[in-house]
Amino acid sequence: MNGVNMSQHSLSQHDALFKKFLGDIDIARDFFQIHLPANLKQKCDFSTLSLMPGSFIEDNLRHQCSDMLYMLQTTAGNGYIYCLLEHQSRPEKQMAFRLMRYSIAAMHQHLGQGHSLLPVVIPLLFYHGSTSPYPYSNCWLNGFSDPSLAALVYASDFPLIDITVIPDQEILTHRHVALLELVQKHIRTRDIAEIGHALGDLMRHQSLKPEIFRALMYYIFERGFVSDHGQFLQAITERTNVNQEDMMAIGPTLRECGRQEGLQEGLKEGRQESTRFIAWQLMVNGVEREVIKRSTGLTEKELAQITRP
Repeated sequence: MNGVNMSQHSLSQHDALFKKFLGDIDIARDFFQIHLPANLKQKCDFSTLSLMPGSFIEDNLRHQCSDMLYMLQTTAGNGYIYCLLEHQSRPEKQMAFRLMRYSIAAMHQHLGQGHSLLPVVIPLLFYHGSTSPYPYSNCWLNGFSDPSLAALVYASDFPLIDITVIPDQEILTHRHVALLELVQKHIRTRDIAEIGHALGDLMRHQSLKPEIFRALMYYIFERGFVSDHGQFLQAITERTNVNQEDMMAIGPTLRECGRQEGLQEGLKEGRQESTRFIAWQLMVNGVEREVIKRSTGLTEKELAQITRP
């Protein structure tokens, strides 16, 4: 047996004995009553202690770690506390982070059982290695290069950007991200044509890359409500330098939106106006008529009748 296998075999022997003892619920109850901090112990109803099945350790770490999970009710009887017990016979610098990962996995399993609230999971590390005392912090925040910054982030509410409550005028001051925020704020709640001028102004100042412009148009036409596509596109093109390739790219999407809109709401005239406007834009940009017909679905006769909208 080589050195690695001997080491793993030794660890498995330690773990096997540990699990044999702590698998007995009476022994486990004494263990927690003795070793849990007093402020946590007073929250636990130890008469409800039970050993939970399952493991939260990744496969590649199973030879190093051996977790055990217990569940008990709080003394208030309004929830559950889990005690995650980890046995280690050698120190690990990031063991506290590992315990945090296992704790979150236990919370995830709890939610998967149909519970709506997260349980408190108390991770305990039982250590009996040759290095004494245990050389590393058991506070997972100390595993960061800047523990004070980590505490600011993880000990309070995470930052929330609720775009639905930010006034439009404030959004317009958000420089390069204003366009994205304004569209996503109103994509479900407002006729996008009403803010076409504002969007056009933002596009001009931001100088959108072609792929971003196309993605934005697809998103607006497929997910938003635009009562007058022609008016909306005119507001955009009057304020931006939209090239013919970009207009051609959004043509099929706009036609499809127009068809769906006409079927659902009978807005046939609005759809035709939008299609004629796209065709006119393509013509003034020198696009070949065959390409225009394929992009808009208009016939040669219909193209011949188009004047500036």
